[in-house]
Amino acid sequence: MILALKAGLDDPLRLRRAESTRRVLSLTLNPDREVDRIHGNGINTIDIEVVEGRYMLSGGADGVIVIYDLENYSGKLHYTCKSVCTVGRSNRYVHKFSVETVQWYPYDTGMFVSSSFDKTMKVWDTETLKPAEVFEFEGNVYSHHLSPIARKHSLIAVGTKDPKIHLCDLKSGSRIQVLQGHRAEILSVRWSPRYEHILATASADSKVKVWDVRRASGCLFSLDQHNGDKSKAASEAVNTAHNGRVNGLCFTGDGLYLLTTGTDDRMRLWNSATGENTLVNYGKVSNGNRKKLQFAVSRGCGPEFVFVPCESSVAVYAVHTGELVSTLRGHYNNVDCCELHPDYQELYTGGKDCNILAWIPVLRSPDVEDEPKSANQAAGAPSSVNQAFQDAWSSDED
Repeated sequence: MILALKAGLDDPLRLRRAESTRRVLSLTLNPDREVDRIHGNGINTIDIEVVEGRYMLSGGADGVIVIYDLENYSGKLHYTCKSVCTVGRSNRYVHKFSVETVQWYPYDTGMFVSSSFDKTMKVWDTETLKPAEVFEFEGNVYSHHLSPIARKHSLIAVGTKDPKIHLCDLKSGSRIQVLQGHRAEILSVRWSPRYEHILATASADSKVKVWDVRRASGCLFSLDQHNGDKSKAASEAVNTAHNGRVNGLCFTGDGLYLLTTGTDDRMRLWNSATGENTLVNYGKVSNGNRKKLQFAVSRGCGPEFVFVPCESSVAVYAVHTGELVSTLRGHYNNVDCCELHPDYQELYTGGKDCNILAWIPVLRSPDVEDEPKSANQAAGAPSSVNQAFQDAWSSDED
């Protein structure tokens, strides 16, 4: 395979996709990598910046925000990802209550944004650890999100206890727009990674709405788990995405599909352009979280995988078939958030046990043949995932 690549017979994208898939399928808790234990209460949210892939943010139920350096400069196999700086309880600008969401500014590491149950969202200067801007709201803030691709706007979507979605402009420092249509608190908001004006919102009213923020006429559509079949929806509310609170949203890397999670213990995959429920069956996905659930989707793999906190473990599913590929166990209490490293297919998870755990791909043994099937079978993937893995090497692709 390597010889074929060197000779120009294989597309390098195929190697990258196959290796990314192998790494995701071989994730295991790494005993040689630890993350500083700073939080005195549960960890609600983490985020890794995409500019260098070096720094990670965390926010906890104690109101504390921590920045970690993920790089290993010790020269030793065993090392700890150290805390670089902390917005702790002694900081005059610290959030008074639980931090629900943290996110790096997508284009440089000089700024990040946090939101909290103290009814504020703060835009921080990383150098000074002081807020450059503070947005205040009437209710608890459950979620916020900055678009990872936007060039024509600098909007932050914010979900609060108020059923309205607030759009805040980073440039002007003001709230410029409100989206109305939900009937309960907004638990999660997410911009499309494909179209910068498309926004998805999830609410405790069991609904998921998709918006084009340039339009003043309301949402584009509400997701309907029954795809318009009124006979199936007879005993339930019309146009509900779940039969419970919808607390998780995540687009696939290409933005073509949207995954949602709800307190009905279900996860669903939707066509983000049409709103159609693809009817992929993931089985029971335990979810008792009444706030936002942060889960993650792999990128650059064939097939794609989703990592979902399920009580004290993380379940790994094949996105388009619904197969449970593996279960990652290591936390002592419920897991509330997980984040994939943008470059290395490493997974970081945070939970109510106050720990952040690092899940790292197992290195391939030198005596194992360089065949994707061997690596995949060693990871214990189901047969159809094995087949999809082989498809990543199909000469007809790319």
